[in-house]
Amino acid sequence: MGGIACGLAFDLPVKTGAAQPPATLRWQPAGAGDGAGWALRLAGDWRGFVPAAALAAPPALATAGAAAELVVDVQALSAWDGDLAPALWPLLAPLARCGVRLQLDALGADVRTALQLALPAAPPRAGASGSPSQVPFADPATDDSDTGGDSAPSPLLQRRRPGAWSSMRTTLAFVGEVLLALGRLLRGRTGMRGADLLHQADQTGARSLPIVTLTTALVGLLLAYMGGAQLGRIGAQSFIADVVTVGMVRELAGLMTGVILAGRVGAAFAAQLGTMQANQEIDALRALGVDPIEYLVLPRLLGMLAMAPLLVAYAMLVGVLAGLPAAVAVYDVPAAEYLHKSLKALTWTHLWIGLAKGTMYTLLLVLAGCREGLHAGRNAQAVGEATTRAVVKSLVWIVVAACGSTVLLQSLGF
Repeated sequence: MGGIACGLAFDLPVKTGAAQPPATLRWQPAGAGDGAGWALRLAGDWRGFVPAAALAAPPALATAGAAAELVVDVQALSAWDGDLAPALWPLLAPLARCGVRLQLDALGADVRTALQLALPAAPPRAGASGSPSQVPFADPATDDSDTGGDSAPSPLLQRRRPGAWSSMRTTLAFVGEVLLALGRLLRGRTGMRGADLLHQADQTGARSLPIVTLTTALVGLLLAYMGGAQLGRIGAQSFIADVVTVGMVRELAGLMTGVILAGRVGAAFAAQLGTMQANQEIDALRALGVDPIEYLVLPRLLGMLAMAPLLVAYAMLVGVLAGLPAAVAVYDVPAAEYLHKSLKALTWTHLWIGLAKGTMYTLLLVLAGCREGLHAGRNAQAVGEATTRAVVKSLVWIVVAACGSTVLLQSLGF
């Protein structure tokens, strides 16, 4: 078969319908060299196609492996339906396993996506160091994929992990998709369900109260105790209330809420979405035409943003009141004086700055958790790594945002 000079044509069984030409396919060598390049040309009416197991690729193409490239040409198609993808799968799957590079750009987006999800990954080529675009159906999110069974591992396992710049581009692309989904939501064109929003608001809000209460109470108590120790040197114990109120309301309440929720909410989001990615549930959503950003990310983001101001305000109140026992019991500050000075030190500027910062921190942790979850690998280890990265990124982003916003607001005189 190495000297094939003409194509191989087959008439395929289809359901009878309107006056359309019968479905045909033709294998044609596209290059001068044997097996250098091939084209699979489809023509006619492919509606209701019943796969024929006897149809196979020419041996010259099947044995060429990684040296061959196959272009699927659909210019002569007169009609097709949802059966086109399952009709092509038994023809293309053996070639993908042999390492033949498949070019499916001419197919419609729905058919191409279904085939990319269903076709197996090509085996790694010995000594190959090509770019990711040369690997059939390479997905940068699946560098940790676990093929399982006896199938060949993905060639992406043989390459290094994406660098910092690649990760940054993925993050920026994810943020852009979220912004586009928010725009569709504002126009009333979204797939987000109200029940999912309420569920996430309950999970991130009411169920976070115990850990937020404990953490901010201990921080407020510690701030009052240490602040009183320093103020006592100059006999200014009465200013403990000012230190605790301004510190908790303006900075620490929002910061501690963000840090605690990064471990509770951000890690949970990364684990949930990472598990869905490993189980191919997100691929199934895309195959059904459901946008994962709208269906999975928006409810988590909006639920957290709805609860964030309430959680931060609650953390402020708990932290300020937690400083009262230390001021009264250790430094002999009257309770009435402590409360009076707390209300006097509290201003609207401190309040809105604290609420804005706390809300910003929760936004960052949700984005970090969902970003890592949606781009996790397809095995248990990859899900664990995505969860770890989500917590680390959340904490780093929160600390950087806290430092930057503090310097900026102080420079502006707030």
